[in-house]
Amino acid sequence: MTYQPPTALPQDLLDDEEMRRALTQHDFGSVFRLARSRAGISYSRLAAACDLKPIRVGQLARGEGRITSFDKVVQIADALRVPGHMVGLAPRPWETGASPAHTYAQENGTTVRRRTVLQAASTVGLAAALPALQRPPTPTRMTTEYVTQLRARTARLRRLDDLLGGGDTYRVYLSEVQATKSLLRTVSTTDETRRLALSLLAEQAQQAGWAAFDGGHPAEASTLYEESMAAAREAGDSSLLGNAYAFLAYQTADRGQAAEIAARSCATINAGTPAGVRALLHERKAWACAVAGQPAETEHALEAARTALAEQQDGEEQPDWAAWVDETELDIMTGRCWTELRRPLRAVPVLTRALDRYDDAHARDKSLYLSWLADAYITAGEVEAAATVTDRALNLSIGVASVRPRQRLAPVLAQLGQHRNVPAVRGVLERAGV
Repeated sequence: MTYQPPTALPQDLLDDEEMRRALTQHDFGSVFRLARSRAGISYSRLAAACDLKPIRVGQLARGEGRITSFDKVVQIADALRVPGHMVGLAPRPWETGASPAHTYAQENGTTVRRRTVLQAASTVGLAAALPALQRPPTPTRMTTEYVTQLRARTARLRRLDDLLGGGDTYRVYLSEVQATKSLLRTVSTTDETRRLALSLLAEQAQQAGWAAFDGGHPAEASTLYEESMAAAREAGDSSLLGNAYAFLAYQTADRGQAAEIAARSCATINAGTPAGVRALLHERKAWACAVAGQPAETEHALEAARTALAEQQDGEEQPDWAAWVDETELDIMTGRCWTELRRPLRAVPVLTRALDRYDDAHARDKSLYLSWLADAYITAGEVEAAATVTDRALNLSIGVASVRPRQRLAPVLAQLGQHRNVPAVRGVLERAGV
């Protein structure tokens, strides 16, 4: 069966006369309304897939404005898997089997935008477009060296998440999960190589789950986290089991339940758990406790995370999936926690210092982190400072294939809306279309 992305319009909807008329006229506001009402595709998913701001999708759906850019027509049609002839285009690459990036370049000369090419490449597998990340040939018998090669490949692919959002990377990471599952079914293994491959599968399922969550698909993320737990248990990998619990806690809506799941993640820590993993699990527990309104537990978990980082020895081997946790990341988490607990005098200084050290190249994450700084400023009554930070966060979030920055900024903008009479605030609200 040909892969259909979560935003693909079902055939019965494409056959609907109202939808056909809307597509022919490039009336994407009506297209979005029909996709939500008849196919259950939310505006946030449409926004992430089509590289539009959620606010813009809502405006179009209300009949406010039109899509007139040829580039954007192409991008939306491909995101929704609309056959070319329905929108006045040649057959699309996914209809003909041609390379999406190549076809787009032919149609648009040298104006190909970096993100559009990456999105197009991810349709057929972004990893296949990067020669250094080509999967090694499948062996007839799995060896330790082969699993090591795959783990190194997984580490390289993880770097995509530093710069891209889950909307760009989900298919890449999911294909790695599927490939490893296929290996476990079809390739001969020893007990040891099977254990190593299961551990790798647990790691890959977590990365795919994170991308699904970041791209606006929490149900798919939960399924992948559960799959990761099963693989980690079978492999006897307590660190990855703990991380799967931590991931699940992070997206669990019930705050009390999230704190309980995060506590389970820390319960997997043992004498052999690397210091970086201990720091990661404790900081995620701190976050769950903060969201649940538990200040004492939050402070205790943050202190445990700092202790773990301090105990990390030079040269101590850390798993790649936990290596990103450092003092800056822990400072940011500390500021986020105090923001959630409505302690702006604690949150603002630590977030400001940490974000000054944080590179704008990590646009998604910095946009998210700035949203907590803006939130803390609002709690402190500093609405002008909050407006300045919010404006910066909005600018960084443009073009990022993640639903989370806009989700985080929506309540911040709503709070700023109560101060619309302040010129600095009014300007940000107008630029955000609120």
